[in-house]
Amino acid sequence: MSSKIIQVMYNDDDILLSAVKATRDANHQIEEVFSPFPVHGLDKAMGLAPTRLAITSFLYGLTGLAFSIWMMKYIMIDDWPQDIGGKPSFSFIENMPAFVPIMFELTVFFAAHLMVITFYMRSKLWPFKKAENPDPRTTDDKFVMEVILEGDEKEMTSFFEKTGAIEIKITDKHS
Repeated sequence: MSSKIIQVMYNDDDILLSAVKATRDANHQIEEVFSPFPVHGLDKAMGLAPTRLAITSFLYGLTGLAFSIWMMKYIMIDDWPQDIGGKPSFSFIENMPAFVPIMFELTVFFAAHLMVITFYMRSKLWPFKKAENPDPRTTDDKFVMEVILEGDEKEMTSFFEKTGAIEIKITDKHS
């Protein structure tokens, strides 16, 4: 396995997308692509597996719904039932219409907050983590594709020049 990578810079997202497809067709291994904004179709062009974050979010929402039902039943029915406005709290089902807003809010609360935590853990974004982008211009208007150097350096450089690269740099692989 090579210890060097080629960093290829592009200035347009459409050119980047076609370059990623050409790179995959040429059987070169793409290490990472850095973009200042999400590029539609880039994940499929890179051959990345679909994300399971939506399933996780649904499960977190169900957890919030279950917690809200348990909490309201315990607080309003079991622990301290009250006669509010002539409506006695003897059964959860009889009072459920009044509990719907609380159930909705806690479902959204759990899904949103736990998804943020999951996203940060999954992407390894810790507080005070140093940025990993190879070039600061990737946060403004440039796109960088990192490809593992395999074979002849000049041959790969000429291949990427044909894909529309504006800048090509060969560096050591970061860990």
